[in-house]
Amino acid sequence: MLGRLRACAASGLPRIRSQSNTHVSRILFSTRINQLLRSSSRILSTRYCSTTSGVIMSTDLTNKPTDSGDFRLPLDVKPTHYDVTIKTDLENSIFEGVVKIDLDVKKETSTIVFNSADLKLNNASLYSNELKIKQIDHSPSLDDKAERCALSFSKPVPAGSKATLSIGFSGELTAAMMGYYKSSFEHDGTKKYYTLTQFEPTAARRAFPCWDEPLLKATFAVTMISRADTVNLSNMPITSEEIYESHTTKAEDPSLEALFSALTTQDSPEAQWKISKFQTTPPMSTYLVAYANGRFAYLESSYKSPLSGKTRPLRIYSTPDVIHQAQYALDIKAKVLPIYEEIFDIEYPLPKLDTLVAHDFDAGAMENWGLITGRTSAFLLDPKKADVFAKKRVTVFQSHEIAHMWFGDITTMEWWDYLYLNEGFATLMGEVIVVGVYPEWKVDSSFISEHLNDALDLDAKLSSHPIEVHCPDANQINQIFDSLSYAKAGSVLRMLSNFVGQERFLKGVSIYLKKHLYGNTVTKDLWQGISESTGVDVPRIMDNWISKIGFPVLTVTESENGIHVRQDRFLESGPAEDKDNETIWTVPLALLTVTNDKVNIDKSVILDSREKTLAIDTSKPFKLNAGTYGVYRVLYSDERFAAIAKEAAKGDAVFSLNDRIGLVHDIMTLSKAGFCKVSSALTIVDILHDEKEFLVWDSIAQNITTLVSTWWEHEVAVSDLNAFRRALFTPIVKRLGYEYSPSESVDISQLRTRAVGQAAVAGDIAVVEELKTRFADYMRTQDDSGIPGDLFRTTILTAVKHGGREEYEFAKALYENPTTPPSKSISAVMAMCASQDEACIKDTFTFILSKARSQDIIYFISGFQTNFRTRRRCAQFFQDNYTELAKRFEGNFSFKDIVSTSFGNLTKEEDYQKIVDFFKDKDTSRYNLALSQTLESLRASRAWIERSTSDIAEWLNEWKKRSLGSSPPRRR
Repeated sequence: MLGRLRACAASGLPRIRSQSNTHVSRILFSTRINQLLRSSSRILSTRYCSTTSGVIMSTDLTNKPTDSGDFRLPLDVKPTHYDVTIKTDLENSIFEGVVKIDLDVKKETSTIVFNSADLKLNNASLYSNELKIKQIDHSPSLDDKAERCALSFSKPVPAGSKATLSIGFSGELTAAMMGYYKSSFEHDGTKKYYTLTQFEPTAARRAFPCWDEPLLKATFAVTMISRADTVNLSNMPITSEEIYESHTTKAEDPSLEALFSALTTQDSPEAQWKISKFQTTPPMSTYLVAYANGRFAYLESSYKSPLSGKTRPLRIYSTPDVIHQAQYALDIKAKVLPIYEEIFDIEYPLPKLDTLVAHDFDAGAMENWGLITGRTSAFLLDPKKADVFAKKRVTVFQSHEIAHMWFGDITTMEWWDYLYLNEGFATLMGEVIVVGVYPEWKVDSSFISEHLNDALDLDAKLSSHPIEVHCPDANQINQIFDSLSYAKAGSVLRMLSNFVGQERFLKGVSIYLKKHLYGNTVTKDLWQGISESTGVDVPRIMDNWISKIGFPVLTVTESENGIHVRQDRFLESGPAEDKDNETIWTVPLALLTVTNDKVNIDKSVILDSREKTLAIDTSKPFKLNAGTYGVYRVLYSDERFAAIAKEAAKGDAVFSLNDRIGLVHDIMTLSKAGFCKVSSALTIVDILHDEKEFLVWDSIAQNITTLVSTWWEHEVAVSDLNAFRRALFTPIVKRLGYEYSPSESVDISQLRTRAVGQAAVAGDIAVVEELKTRFADYMRTQDDSGIPGDLFRTTILTAVKHGGREEYEFAKALYENPTTPPSKSISAVMAMCASQDEACIKDTFTFILSKARSQDIIYFISGFQTNFRTRRRCAQFFQDNYTELAKRFEGNFSFKDIVSTSFGNLTKEEDYQKIVDFFKDKDTSRYNLALSQTLESLRASRAWIERSTSDIAEWLNEWKKRSLGSSPPRRR
């Protein structure tokens, strides 16, 4: 599942990750949304807990979770097969059905315990093959808190026997975005509905009674009953479909007779019912079961397996009004499937692979086996004006979810403690695959900013959690769909791949998958596969990276004979206390040195003790973490940092693109923690001012944006930082202009987009006026051809920010138009929130609760957080409407992101206390980790401001003096 919504484009805007970008596969939008707001502007989605003096952690805010032994089901019986029949009644927003579950009895028992939530159960019976009797429980025992049902029978079923459990069930189709739920869209001015499922991690029990744990795999045969003019979808292809006729259609099982007898047989398709039966699945976990019903349209393609030569059909479904925006996602699916087969040497095992695009979806996308689902922004784009960012987003979502067809679907983690085995691999492999499709995107380099840096930012907190984390209950499970399970896990695997060699790494992955086809795994299973292919003692290297919280900072001290390297845990708040600094990681140093003008990278050197001395010639360029594959920061002296930057500014001869990106991120993050001064980081940026690569400028833009966002209540600092930002980016705008050419490189296109966005947000008059003029033409003519697709977000946001009611209403109309492509729709939301007009701001706060889709509320909150005028009001809005928001997102992934985003940019000590006071009487068990991390970040930002304000002012004053004599870019 991808939960990170890589939603916000290039300007100075933070990137939204959901959730994932993240959240369920959680492209937890990424997207990486799966786009959490970066730095002080990032949505923090997190879990696990820790305690430290001065910071209130989750143990102070909520009751301790129950032990996982209480949460997990007894194993007296094990399901082997489900026959699930579901009748969907869209008109009345209800569903009902019958499930028959074949059981292997492992231990004699007279009590059957399974999961069920928000369902009405009836006609529960148990047939024993051994006893040859059917027993009935007329009064099931329901535990709503534990989401369990217990059935008791007079005669125990014997161990070693088989039994069949039959249960009728019914429930409401709500807009909950979990379980079996309904989604809406508008067609010809009328609201219409369709249904789909979202089961990960623990919501299959809300759709039918089941053993809802990943270890308890079974096969599934799904039958759907629906109106005749609708389309039914599930994991497998349809084997038969017929219109219900009372005199010819017979129930194959007496338990289905009640369902069938209630069906009508009128002539009109709207009134008729049909029965769709699907092929039986391979063994799979309940969270991967999927089905949907609605009036869908589809596009179709196919791919040919390079392993068997078989041709498999591929489809993408959506509502008819937006299906034309789905072609690109379908094309990507056809391209990446054969690449995955070749890499893993395992054929995709199902007869088809569909994608369903949903208007209401909590996460980014979900890897249901054979039926991927996801929100519109994950899979749709404007076929006429698709910008690079939109193409990247859709490509990553599709490749991430398809990676799960192997990592998660064929081979599944044993329990949620091992979620990273699904998500870390899908994060890494989704990027590896893109190299084969779009090498010009330089995804290995973009991984550093998109994933590695994101992970290190979150993991630099005491309230972080290990990659492999204990998940004792559903609230904990929902919270670990975060940057640690996705981005840090992917980064650690990327580090291992670089250390042992990618080819051998992927061979080990293939061994791992083949040994556990259709099974469940834990960490040691993966290490065994990679150890077998490489001959390396992988557990010795990797165990602490997976099982321990945090990561190290390597401090490099130079001497005449070489360098001395020491590792300590890195924290954003400063040097770690001894009690928090006990872990010794096995660190691949990837030592870069220069001998006789030749660059050498020694990947064999490791640091597996607290400190170590290395003999090198320090009069020549050198660097640790060559290629920025290591999951750590490196601290040099100010002089060495400057020397590396000056050499890096010459191009790729010594230090690569990856090295330059990592250098910018490292020194800015180290300055936040007080290991060096912000002035040293600004000096590095100034040295790199002639850089040509977009991805380096991207890292610079992210870090300058973080500084401005942190010092947002310091007017002079913001003004001077924006002047520096204009000096960096306006010359690029003047050089590249505003027009895009199909013949230019992707790098140039992205650099133009970033430069225009940064210059606009920094208030350059010429850039602002240019964008306003183009938007005014769009408003007047309804023709957006004058706005390049890559600049649409920056243009509309700038126009509304510097405009009035007319521009605001135009943006709102775009959002409300159901056929607006997702990228434009999200841009319109961000623009609405950028308004400086008081009446428009009030209207938007009202709009959030009255008209915005639930899945889009995170965009509104994020948009208000980028507007300095509305930051505090946004936090107050959350508090004023907490009850409604908590109810609206009950059980959803995204609520924790709404919590952290609403407060994540506050920096005053009184803010800290107000947040603590507000939540002290709330049940925070669903988001305690995100809240703890938000509080910790607030304190860290406050300390950064107190420590560095004068340092920044002094450096910027000196920079302004040096800049005199030139004509600085104009400011608005």
